[in-house]
Amino acid sequence: MTVPNIDLAVRTLGPATIDSPLLAMLSDRKASYHWVDETDRVLVDDTLVAATARRVSASELPTYEPGGPRRKIFFGAGARAAIVTCGGLCPGLNDVIRGIVLQLSLHYGVSDIIGYRNGFAGLIGREPMRLTPDVVRDINEIGGTILGSSRGAQDPGAMVDRLVADGISMLFVIGGDGSLRGALAIADVIAARGLTISVVGVPKTIDNDIPYIDRSFGFQTAFGRATESIRAATVEARAAPNGVGLVKLMGRHSGFIACYAALAKNDADFVLIPEIPFRLEGEEGFLAQLRRRVEARGHAVVILAEGAGQELLAGRGSETDASGNARLHDIGLLMQERIAAHFRKAGLEMNLRYVNPSYAIRSIPPNPFDSVYCLRLAHNAVHAAMAGYTAMVVGRWHGRFVHLPIELVVSTRNTVDPDGDLWLSVLEATGQPRAFS
Repeated sequence: MTVPNIDLAVRTLGPATIDSPLLAMLSDRKASYHWVDETDRVLVDDTLVAATARRVSASELPTYEPGGPRRKIFFGAGARAAIVTCGGLCPGLNDVIRGIVLQLSLHYGVSDIIGYRNGFAGLIGREPMRLTPDVVRDINEIGGTILGSSRGAQDPGAMVDRLVADGISMLFVIGGDGSLRGALAIADVIAARGLTISVVGVPKTIDNDIPYIDRSFGFQTAFGRATESIRAATVEARAAPNGVGLVKLMGRHSGFIACYAALAKNDADFVLIPEIPFRLEGEEGFLAQLRRRVEARGHAVVILAEGAGQELLAGRGSETDASGNARLHDIGLLMQERIAAHFRKAGLEMNLRYVNPSYAIRSIPPNPFDSVYCLRLAHNAVHAAMAGYTAMVVGRWHGRFVHLPIELVVSTRNTVDPDGDLWLSVLEATGQPRAFS
């Protein structure tokens, strides 16, 4: 993915002049291969071809600032922090909340921490929740978010007024694309007013569609849980004459969950994702290909991302949710109708089993891998905020934790590349044609 022409430097509130309480832990780490010193940089490009194609010297290559603790910090133990979770649910939200609270209180001495309830709406006239190590002790064992969430924009000026009134020094925003845009708007108002409030984002999207990071938290849990639904649909399809298992998974604009779940279970015959339009009719269209697969094998399993095939539903009107996102039409309903009609027209019996596990997946706690990832993201978010960084998100890039300006991560969307190795693996695993035309 080519980085756009955006300054990769991360904003700061000013010079960091306070010795970090973690200083003793950092004294001998320069010799470690796995440690990136704060004075070093992390290369954006991970191949020689990409780097040399820029035709610049090594010192001019685009780089990210490394994440991690700093030797000097901006805020002391008397700072007051706030956390807000926004947008749809995702496995790991409570883990991030817990990680931030424990890191602030146990390692930086910041004990005054609050959580705004129900997303950005909580910054407009709602009573916050006091967050302590005791309050967050076991919340990582449950799904969802103890702070609640919501969609929809709020006036950034009014939200900054609330932060000032509450004496907040650091705001941690856990959310996706729209939430991070809101965080950037808050940071811009803070800068315009000359205030010293840090705004740090922890990027969250179950669809894994935030760009310029290796993955978003909760994604591995999501596609892992999705494989259980694929297994159920496969068993049902195999047990019925001419059985078709149709599994609709999350993925409004990006088909990563559908692709990874298909590869993890490796029982799917077809995977349909938003990035690749497809035709239903015709001898090389999807319906004919599906019928031939069923005739040859006795059953078939189809994985359908929720945003796939929206071009087939054009003309049905459009609505938006509270955040301004277009409401998707139900491609699952359309596919059920068209598959059944196609088999009837061909004079063939067909037994379709439809599975939609989306909300069951969103609401579960994370698996151990995502739990670790959430905790490490939380640690790095706290390190950044305490050091006075702002208008930024923490993420992992080629195995290294880095700081990224919010402007970068909201500049585009991460999608499955039709010419990339992931989609090639899907084609190899399913045996489906490159296109339904």
